[in-house]
Amino acid sequence: MAVTASSKPSESEPEVRTTAGVLRGGREAGLAVFRGIPFAEPPVGALRFAAPQPVRSWDGVRPAVSYGPPPPQSGVLGSSEDAAGDDWLTINVWTPQPDPAAGLPVMVWIPGGGYGMGHSGLPEYDAGHLAGSGTVVVTLNYRLGIEGFAQIDGAPANRGLLDQVAALQWVRDNIRAFGGDPDRVTVFGQSAGGGSVAALLAMPRAAGLFRRAVAQSVPGTFFSPELAADIAAACAAELGVRPTVSGLSAVAPARLPAAGDAILAKMTRWRERWGPITHRPIPFAPVVDGDVLPATPWQALADGAARDVGLLVGHTRDEHRLFSLIDGVLGQVTHEQTETALHLLAPDPDGARRYREAFPAAADEELYELVNADWLFRMPSLHLADAQIAGGGRAHLYELTWSAPGLGGGLGACHGLEVPLVFGNLGSGQPAMLIGDPPSPAAEELSARIRGAWTAFAAHGDPGWPPYDAAHRRTQLFDTPSMVTAYPEETSRLLWQNHTFPALPLLVGRLR
Repeated sequence: MAVTASSKPSESEPEVRTTAGVLRGGREAGLAVFRGIPFAEPPVGALRFAAPQPVRSWDGVRPAVSYGPPPPQSGVLGSSEDAAGDDWLTINVWTPQPDPAAGLPVMVWIPGGGYGMGHSGLPEYDAGHLAGSGTVVVTLNYRLGIEGFAQIDGAPANRGLLDQVAALQWVRDNIRAFGGDPDRVTVFGQSAGGGSVAALLAMPRAAGLFRRAVAQSVPGTFFSPELAADIAAACAAELGVRPTVSGLSAVAPARLPAAGDAILAKMTRWRERWGPITHRPIPFAPVVDGDVLPATPWQALADGAARDVGLLVGHTRDEHRLFSLIDGVLGQVTHEQTETALHLLAPDPDGARRYREAFPAAADEELYELVNADWLFRMPSLHLADAQIAGGGRAHLYELTWSAPGLGGGLGACHGLEVPLVFGNLGSGQPAMLIGDPPSPAAEELSARIRGAWTAFAAHGDPGWPPYDAAHRRTQLFDTPSMVTAYPEETSRLLWQNHTFPALPLLVGRLR
């Protein structure tokens, strides 16, 4: 079926013809918006734990005005939502001009949430502000937790990543009808979404599906098959089944997240087997399986896998402080907790000593925050830029240093702060709590600057500051005022400069 615009689009109810059939969306603030578009068949029944399959076509006009149901997900932060159906694999499109001749740049958002929660229907991901600048914006869902990332006997690895590839293939085949240019696609994501972007850069199946990538707060956690299989076995044992397709298929999808949450709650009992991921804790992540994901993003990029893809990557200054708040330790980290974090997370056998020597004036809490932030987000993000330029590619680096005024103003530039700033949703969605109510003029100005950088990068590859290189390490600091300077976390960079962020192994009882 040809991908063309409908011959009789309504002003208030725009229609677009996709490869699967005609969609009818709505109008919001001058944009055409289409929600809940299926890009693959529901991954249930015979398709459970399988690679995503192309969506079947439909007759007539399909309404596209409501978000699709969220994938089954963790309730550990009170975010679990009852799915009103199994059509989890949907996307949403905001476009200024649903005309095949428009040729606008396209931005495809991959939500974060620890690979276990989150979905595109959250209010913080409403793309009206971003698309209002003349960009087609797509947001998507993918399978999470056990459904998407557990290493299951008889199932392909990284099903959540395969879902993302299927969504990008849908964009390639259909986005022109929405006014987008399929040759100017930028993927962007934060946290697990940033890790997904990093993984896509390393995946042969994703090659050619996007031209640029924005990776925000990239987590360094990628699992070996052995570690992932051991965690899957623990999850299956929690349910009284075997970690196989047949065993887990006997369990309703809605029940699986609770098993993952139960393992997450007691991960410290496996510390000698699973190592540092028991500290955060992190039960799910992409698996370096040798097929879907042949190598870690850092290895793949250093080998030149993404040299033809423009990369914008960065992190916040105080990445871990939000987690300290959630964990109930903010302002009361003990010496023992700091020592545990240093010994589990710092690079090299003498990493704990080196951290204390490198930051001689730092009290325990500052060291705790630093090593957690460096291990989980800051150094993986920096190393992704280093790997990209080592492989012959181009990268732009940023750090968000603006301190969040919300929630009492004690969280600094914490994890997740850039999400409301990138989308411009300063008063809606959970992350908006970090901005403060009402948003200050400084927040509005900073959000406009960041949105301008992201959309300019999507349009022509230049976010507005010089590329990153090993000699000068130029970094855009987003603050009030913003500035370009040498990478500011030099002490941490030197501590981690020889670390490679390998796929995390199964320790089998061997403490590091």
